[in-house]
Amino acid sequence: MLGLHDHKKNPLFRAYSISSPNWADHLEFYSIIVPGGAFTTSLNKLKTGDQLLLRAKPTGTLVLGALLPGKRLIMHATGTGIAPFASIIQDPNTYEAFSTVIVTHTTRYISELGYSQKVIGSAKENIVTSEFCREGLKYFPTVTRQEFENKGRINSLIKSGQMLSKLKINDINPDTDRVMFCGSVEFNRNMKELYINRGFFEGSLNRPGSFVLEKAFVG
Repeated sequence: MLGLHDHKKNPLFRAYSISSPNWADHLEFYSIIVPGGAFTTSLNKLKTGDQLLLRAKPTGTLVLGALLPGKRLIMHATGTGIAPFASIIQDPNTYEAFSTVIVTHTTRYISELGYSQKVIGSAKENIVTSEFCREGLKYFPTVTRQEFENKGRINSLIKSGQMLSKLKINDINPDTDRVMFCGSVEFNRNMKELYINRGFFEGSLNRPGSFVLEKAFVG
């Protein structure tokens, strides 16, 4: 949870995922400015040296320990929901657990793919992860409101087979594939229904499963 001081009230907190890898010497967060938003409007005005609050205890459900062992990890994000996956794909432990890691990122416009494109490129070039990512990391960006090579919502592109065909992979298999998704409430609900219908079940740290979704953050 990130927080900002408000001179009139108690500190204002919002849920943000850490997007930097666990080996980094800094913390990185990915955010957009919400017009009229109480938190992001103030966040946008911060300058170097200003104070930002960070709660000591992290929360969230997108952890590898909540998934059963598998061969392939598929991560679906919309908008700023790419943030937690930015951290996961830069963690060498991810590639020790899975031989293939697939990231899909759906945005309204091409320009909104900039952050995920940057992170994917960094992971494939960084000395810590490059040897794993150049072969094991696959990226499938999609756009909904502009003409693009992959146009449409990811659930539709999965159902049509376009995602599988483009990535040159076999059908999604609940016995070997593990899935994470992070986005809006509607997106999470649609993806949960899609994967349950394909034989997947939700996991937790107490009972690992074949998919998990982020409940502490939507974006």
